[in-house]
Amino acid sequence: MEPAKAVKEYKEENAKLQAKLDEYAKTVGRLTVEKEWAVGKLKSLDLSSKKLLIDKSEHKTLSVSAQCSLIEYNRSNLFYIPMVNPTKKTIKDEIVNIFEEIPCYGYMKVHQELLERGHTVCVNTVRTYRQELGLRAILAVRAPNTSWANIQHPKHAYKLRGLDIVRANQVWSTDITYIKIKGGMVYMAAIIDWYSKAILSWRISNTMDTDLVMGVLNEALSFYGKPEIFNTDQGSQYTSYIHTQTIKDNDIIISMDGRATDNICIERFWRSIKYEEIYLNEYKNMKVLNRAIEKYMDSYNRKRLHSAIDYKTPNEVYYDYINNLDFRGGKLLQSVS
Repeated sequence: MEPAKAVKEYKEENAKLQAKLDEYAKTVGRLTVEKEWAVGKLKSLDLSSKKLLIDKSEHKTLSVSAQCSLIEYNRSNLFYIPMVNPTKKTIKDEIVNIFEEIPCYGYMKVHQELLERGHTVCVNTVRTYRQELGLRAILAVRAPNTSWANIQHPKHAYKLRGLDIVRANQVWSTDITYIKIKGGMVYMAAIIDWYSKAILSWRISNTMDTDLVMGVLNEALSFYGKPEIFNTDQGSQYTSYIHTQTIKDNDIIISMDGRATDNICIERFWRSIKYEEIYLNEYKNMKVLNRAIEKYMDSYNRKRLHSAIDYKTPNEVYYDYINNLDFRGGKLLQSVS
């Protein structure tokens, strides 16, 4: 065996081994960085999330102790069973029930209501429980302004003062309100017939613009003819050229109010839908909200009795006048969904 050849082969083999070692070192370094990143993220989780990550099955790769150590979770917490205070749970459940029934109550009135329902609890405890539940009186939240005026748009006089409302399609009015959903806020516009209190059209949008108000206007005109007077506020959506011109093209008298009480008919409707539906529920997206509002509108128009119209339903009064017969729920007012 030639010494020079043996040395050469040794050096070549050594170079190959060194190359593999360098590759392994890079891999170990990368895995170490990735592990430290992942473990760091896991350590930052809250205790409840960490507990869910622990694998206690028979086929676990790491022991429970090793898992807890990696994510810095106290192993004893796995076996802790929290004590449930039945009285506290009962009071909290009752507080939630009261909120669903009367969402405008603050903690003082809730406390009084609990006492009347036979519960013994102090007012400070009620306030604490409501804070833990994340409940606040609905009326304590100031509503955003949905009626921004544009000084360049022409305004029109209010035409309803002293007017007797004696027939369907004599006066329609419209307005916009806001609805909170998960992750933001959306807007709802609706048109109401003053005589029957029937909602003729409605629409929900994530923008408060002319598309929203034109959608409900065109829908109502398409299905129900036209009113003699159409009343709005002086918001820029309603004073825009396209909205006012559409009303004029249909020979409808434009009326614009300057106070909320001037548009009292739809303001009362907003109060009804908010206290009977919106304030009592949470909506994760617009699709869920649309389904809920559509169901409410069906009930409102066909089933809900109104003292202002002799305890009849809006559909009944509207179609009784339009068709000159005793309409009792056979035909449904259309709606925009």
